[in-house]
Amino acid sequence: MLTKLKPPFSPRHMIHNSFSFSTSTSTIIQHYDQYQYPNPVSPTQQYASLLQSLIARPAIEPAKQLHAHFHLMGLAYNVNLATKLVNLYSVCDNLSNAHNLFDRIPRGNLFLWNVLIRGYAWNGPYEVAISLYYKLQNHGLEPDNFTFPFVLKACSALSDIRVGMDVHEHAMKTGWERDVFVGAALIDMYAKCGSVDRSRQVFDKILNRDVVLWNSMLAAYTQNGHPEKCLLLSGEMAFAGVRPTVATLVTAISASADIAALPKGRELHGYGWRQGFESQDKVKTAFVDMYAKCGSVEVARDLFERLVDKRVVSWNAMITGYAMHGYANETLDLFNRMVREAQPDHITFVGVLSACNHGGMLDQGRRFFDLMTRDYQIEPTVQHYTCMVDLLGHCNRLNDAYCLILQMKVQPDSGVWGSLLNSCKTQKNLELAELALERLIELEPDDAGNYVILSNMYAQAGRWEGVAKLRKLMTDRGLKKSVACSWIEVKNKVHAFLSGDTSHPLSDDIYAELERIGGLMAQAGYVPNISPVFHDVDDDEKRKMIFSHSERLAIAFGLISTSPGTRLLISKNLRVCEDCHVAIKFISKITQREITIRDVNRYHHFKDGVCSCGDFW
Repeated sequence: MLTKLKPPFSPRHMIHNSFSFSTSTSTIIQHYDQYQYPNPVSPTQQYASLLQSLIARPAIEPAKQLHAHFHLMGLAYNVNLATKLVNLYSVCDNLSNAHNLFDRIPRGNLFLWNVLIRGYAWNGPYEVAISLYYKLQNHGLEPDNFTFPFVLKACSALSDIRVGMDVHEHAMKTGWERDVFVGAALIDMYAKCGSVDRSRQVFDKILNRDVVLWNSMLAAYTQNGHPEKCLLLSGEMAFAGVRPTVATLVTAISASADIAALPKGRELHGYGWRQGFESQDKVKTAFVDMYAKCGSVEVARDLFERLVDKRVVSWNAMITGYAMHGYANETLDLFNRMVREAQPDHITFVGVLSACNHGGMLDQGRRFFDLMTRDYQIEPTVQHYTCMVDLLGHCNRLNDAYCLILQMKVQPDSGVWGSLLNSCKTQKNLELAELALERLIELEPDDAGNYVILSNMYAQAGRWEGVAKLRKLMTDRGLKKSVACSWIEVKNKVHAFLSGDTSHPLSDDIYAELERIGGLMAQAGYVPNISPVFHDVDDDEKRKMIFSHSERLAIAFGLISTSPGTRLLISKNLRVCEDCHVAIKFISKITQREITIRDVNRYHHFKDGVCSCGDFW
């Protein structure tokens, strides 16, 4: 028999302290019905309080039992109780019951609409949230600063910029555009739709910006590949006197990682330590990821080992960090340790398969691909298939790679076909390369790089009619080959170089250093490989073109701008060419420097004339 609580007490107190959620709702209701308050309140008020407590700690069975009880009590369509019940169903992710109840009660309450829109915006189908947004206006209601963020979240999930712009226009007309909640939602929606310039326009119109708004704009830049703008904006935020949050710091750290800005990352590390943020797991994991992406894998591992609570995201940061550097054995050892402490997810297996790919471990890659589906019930995503296609292709199993694409359970994207095309280039398989390019043209017709790969393959095979055909196709479509760019950070300043670049203030010194190093390389046995140069020029000109590739200019600048023995970290927007790869091995040995190149595919660590990739990339 239940012991009656001594008044006053709250429903929250009752549920949290007197009952567990294993106690049936009928028992809770019975207790409510029997208890006599010293100052009696109506049953409606009592049930409203109980519902509010259940909303704070959602549980679907109590929701259903209360709903049935309200029918018996004749309270099923009481607007106040029904609205709270719709809210309860919604937070329990039982939108069918929420919507059914919504359809049977008066709809003049904006909060009721917002509750249902929120449920669909969070859990989908997102189109229903948008449909409800338009229907509420037909009922004579005006959206508020809760409605707009919910429906904009649905637009973000669908990447539907057309509806998003329509909602934005309505927000402007009703004066809600400058509200920080609505503004943050607009920034996020435009960012998710790839229109970061519109995000910035919204941000600039709001004068009273809170930290959430700043964080939204910082995230918009990182999500759309503008890490340098994110870092600049974080400086403006500090100048404006806005105190950063964990989210601010994590975003800035991620931006530093994206451009391999190790000095900036270290600066943020010091700031986070001084402000007490380093105790936050999210911040710690962000630093693990940053140091790994900036080439300091040992520092990343040290930070990882010092994590008291290693969550899945922490394991993934270290596993993918090892994988991107080509440390395949270390990756697999860490995975074997992880499975004893945490449950791997799909990101874990992307890292493991990537490590197998970079290490040329075909049998292990196949084993982990099967293990993922068989033992962990993880359905392969496009990323997993891309890793496997790349691995099979690099191991000269092009037919197997093509068959795997045909058997994929998800639609192959440009990454999958691009991996096949690159493998065809390595293995000199023109027939399959032509097929891969056909698919890539369907998926991303404006990516010039795909045309260039097949054009170069035609040139190597002496099929000049194919070269002419592809060049004409590129000209007709207004496409131009991507310009190679490499950058290096020295003394907190990023220096960028294009191939053949002479615009740097120290250009004469840079080329003089290349001449000096080139002479020493020739003495050591280096012979330039000009076969990848397909311009119609003589061999001397081809040698000069290779000599001034962007990564070599960045290395030469690093050599003359840093003290002997300093490690150089270079980033490049394209793949390192075969000849530069050979040349940098010579440079690392001659100068006794460790040189790390982060290209579009992976990291290369050059030391004493050897590269960590083992010439497999």
